[in-house]
Amino acid sequence: MQQESFGSNTVTTGSPSPLGATLTGSGCNFAVVSPDARAVVLCLFQSDTEELVAEIPMAAKTGQVWHCEVEGVGEHQHYAYRVERGEDALHHVTAEKLLIDPYAQKLSRPIHWNARHYEHDSQFMVPKCVVVSHDNVERPPRPGYQPHERIIYEAHVKGMTKLHPNVPDEDKGKYPGAAHPDVIQHLVDLGVTTVQFMPLSTFMPEPYITEKGMTNYWGYNPVNYFAPEPRYGKADAVRELKAMVDAYHKAGLEVIVDVVYNHTAEGGDGGPVLSFKGLFPHQAYLYEQTKAGAIVYSNHSGCGNTVNTSTPIMMTMIMDAMRYWVDVIGIDGFRFDLAVCLGRDPQNFSAQSGLLKAMAQDPILKDIVLVAEPWDIGPNGYQLGAFAAPWLEVNDRYRDTVRAFWRGDHALTGEFATRLMGSRDIFHKGFRPIYTSVNNVTYHDGFTLHDMVSYVERHNEANGENNRDGHGHNLSANYGVEGQTSDEAILQLRERQKRNLFVSLMLSQGVPHILGGDELSKTQNGNNNAYCQDNALNWYDWALNKRQSDFLHFCQYVTGLRRESTLLSNLLLDDDEYQRTTNVSAIRWYKPDGQDKESEDWQSPNSQAFGVEIRGTTQTDDSGEHWFLCFNASTQDKRFNLPTLSPKMAWELAVDTRYVSLAEQPDICIQRVFLQAARSVAVFRMTQIVP
Repeated sequence: MQQESFGSNTVTTGSPSPLGATLTGSGCNFAVVSPDARAVVLCLFQSDTEELVAEIPMAAKTGQVWHCEVEGVGEHQHYAYRVERGEDALHHVTAEKLLIDPYAQKLSRPIHWNARHYEHDSQFMVPKCVVVSHDNVERPPRPGYQPHERIIYEAHVKGMTKLHPNVPDEDKGKYPGAAHPDVIQHLVDLGVTTVQFMPLSTFMPEPYITEKGMTNYWGYNPVNYFAPEPRYGKADAVRELKAMVDAYHKAGLEVIVDVVYNHTAEGGDGGPVLSFKGLFPHQAYLYEQTKAGAIVYSNHSGCGNTVNTSTPIMMTMIMDAMRYWVDVIGIDGFRFDLAVCLGRDPQNFSAQSGLLKAMAQDPILKDIVLVAEPWDIGPNGYQLGAFAAPWLEVNDRYRDTVRAFWRGDHALTGEFATRLMGSRDIFHKGFRPIYTSVNNVTYHDGFTLHDMVSYVERHNEANGENNRDGHGHNLSANYGVEGQTSDEAILQLRERQKRNLFVSLMLSQGVPHILGGDELSKTQNGNNNAYCQDNALNWYDWALNKRQSDFLHFCQYVTGLRRESTLLSNLLLDDDEYQRTTNVSAIRWYKPDGQDKESEDWQSPNSQAFGVEIRGTTQTDDSGEHWFLCFNASTQDKRFNLPTLSPKMAWELAVDTRYVSLAEQPDICIQRVFLQAARSVAVFRMTQIVP
């Protein structure tokens, strides 16, 4: 073993594994991948001032890994790397660029683009990696929901807490704020099971957006896959995040995080060198050759580069990062941004790619929640339905169909019914379970639910891109006035349409996805791409008027209705070989007059109303779950003839979206005829007539 001294630090060769900074009995082992580096220098810094205190050339190299052990180094030590990689025209990196350890589990501060600090020596711009240790303490058990029981709530740590009146000022926008008992109680009362946080790993806002005086509020521009984002930390982001996860688990809530393994903040040609580009650019990113013969970064993400998930270095790092977040941070799963990148092997997508197969067999990862956003902008980038079980997939066809149906578009009843029943044209019986589809009508990238019924056009002027950014195909409506209005008739119709959209989401087979803030009637003033707005446009407004409070109570009631029912969340059909059991004795489709729907009825442009009867398997005719759902997207009231029941039974009205509040909804039971209001949903369940 070689041994040298640098100041008061004794340095030995150490070990090539594990990668990162690992505390030992006498110091800390440092190991970093850089296959073609000529030299790698470990830089140690003061933890309070970030002043450089030592530069240690790493003399030992095993395969692709440079390593050393430094005696006396303990927890909280700040460090980073410098490398010399030669004069390669595409990938030349000078030692003036300070590099973040790809395996760093904590960073000293957020990273902000600063062109002046980056130009010569980036030491003052780049945060320092921090050596950490983890307490070996017992933690609360995971909630352990069955897949069909999940209701996902998409949240942003800062947005959810910045304006909350009961969160202390010092906790607003931070992990402790998201763990505040009142915030958690709101989620519990809403009836969600699973909170999907927007990216929590370290990110850097893009240079172009920073130079415009704005920021990347959403955080989809990663620098490091391990370290929690310091912006959301008060004193110790790692410990505070773990405490937040524990608080959610104690409350019976799962935590999944949105991860971005498709690109990094280093961008493409001319982008900053922060970590991967300096250490292993050939292995980190995909490249392609132009017709002129130039080698350029592939850009299947739209963000300048594409991570090459098929190389052993990147595949191993992504797997290690996922295990760390599950095993150490304690989360319950992931939502993968532009998940097609995970299956590019290297350029073309395959559901049998090395990374996807590695995830499927991994003992730590194979039973967690895996949600794919099944597309990117690369070749053959739309892969909805291509991921194998147990993957869940965000279903944009569900979103578009439900939006268009309730907007009043014609000839959509057939497709709407297909989406309602789990989109089995996409996620086929026998191969994928009925809960595969992650159903949403809103997501962070798009209109909020309130804006969906208030605006026809996007209004993204505040983003500084002349309203050219964001999606133009919103399938939205304003019902007479663009944006805010005092017209009571329009306001009432908008609220009814919100109720229609939300109850449709909760009645659909699949996993419901709620955009955080929708239950509070959050508006972004028509901005459908608010990624750069770190202000009240994105922060939840917790001060509710009566109309908003009524809608919140409606959402709470409907999520409860779904959670109390097996049939509304997990239909097991006898012709589905994915499972060998059934809980349904009959599903029948009706026209409003009570006649069975025929094939030609589904595509009729004038057919905008239908009913569906769902009857569970029962031992007697008068027991078990039995539902009748009525949908009327037309502008006319419809007289529905409900299915005939035995004389002792009746249909109890469980939901009628015509009513502004639950208090106004009548407590009625009927046996046959029901006049359903235009643009409404009515939900009936069988009940026994009380003499």
